[in-house]
Amino acid sequence: MKYIFYTLFMLFSLLGSAVAQSGKIPSKAAPFGINLAGAEFGKSNGVYNNDYAYPTTKSMDQVKSQGFKLIRIPFVWERIQPVLAGDLDLQEVEKIKKVIVEAQERGLLVILDMHNYCRRNIKGELKLINSPGFPIENIADAWMKIAEKFKQQRNIWGYGIMNEPHDMLSKTDWFDIAQAVITKIRKVDVKTPILIGGDSWSSAERWVQYSDNLKKLIDPAQRIIYEAHVYFDRDASGKYKGTYDEEKASPETGVLRVAPFVKWLKENKLRGFLGEYGVPDDDPRWLVTLDNFLGYLKQNRINGTYWAAGARWGTYRLSVAPRNGIERPQMKVLSKYLFADK
Repeated sequence: MKYIFYTLFMLFSLLGSAVAQSGKIPSKAAPFGINLAGAEFGKSNGVYNNDYAYPTTKSMDQVKSQGFKLIRIPFVWERIQPVLAGDLDLQEVEKIKKVIVEAQERGLLVILDMHNYCRRNIKGELKLINSPGFPIENIADAWMKIAEKFKQQRNIWGYGIMNEPHDMLSKTDWFDIAQAVITKIRKVDVKTPILIGGDSWSSAERWVQYSDNLKKLIDPAQRIIYEAHVYFDRDASGKYKGTYDEEKASPETGVLRVAPFVKWLKENKLRGFLGEYGVPDDDPRWLVTLDNFLGYLKQNRINGTYWAAGARWGTYRLSVAPRNGIERPQMKVLSKYLFADK
């Protein structure tokens, strides 16, 4: 009996050592963070450093100085893989890898977020995945190649396989696309978590209506993280066209909208993440709504990334990039929430 206990002890010790040596991020780490936008800007054939750009070291230094440990990096499929089923663009890969390495030097974890809404520009026409000549296999192929290129990077928190799927073709279920991507990624990478956004713009409020079937996805590595988005204006678009009163907002708007997603996670014993949420900087009542929302997430051990920061926003009201050296009002709330599990 003593020998059996010793053998088990040594086995678990070796497994723990192997995980530590792999350098991968612990699957349960739950830091809050910031979206560093900019690489998804402009037309897909836009010019680098003119129409779009990846996060600067200054932006990452700002995130680090604010105490955050996680950044979500949007990118565009057409740029990283210009030809469907073709090779990745090595120059674009190196640009992303440079961001990842610089983030690691600052102790930041990274989410790679394909910001394509289940669409791609093909010969000047925006087409939905699984349109004629654009099969599901194309997106699965792209992600397998992306995972192959980046799987050795130690600070990848997760692969965000598609930002805000919505209004799919009647013959195509987002579930089928997500499953195909998961299957392909796991052929080359069984360690990195995979973030699965919900259908209908990843709405947390509408999660059960549009995304309940995602709980049936199969990941042999069992490292799926479900990603929802929440905004607090009247139509939940994040455009905030009206005032706080005109948008019919309240201190509990965020809590009420995210609650269906949180309940779904608990009922199905699944792990979740809020990839986007944000508020304008021009009315302190929005900050109360944001504070209550983040408190609810922390209470339920769910982390997220605020939308957004980055060097290209100008006077965008949701931006938390410092303006003329001055911190944005939202940061007073965000800085209270650095980890969901502490």
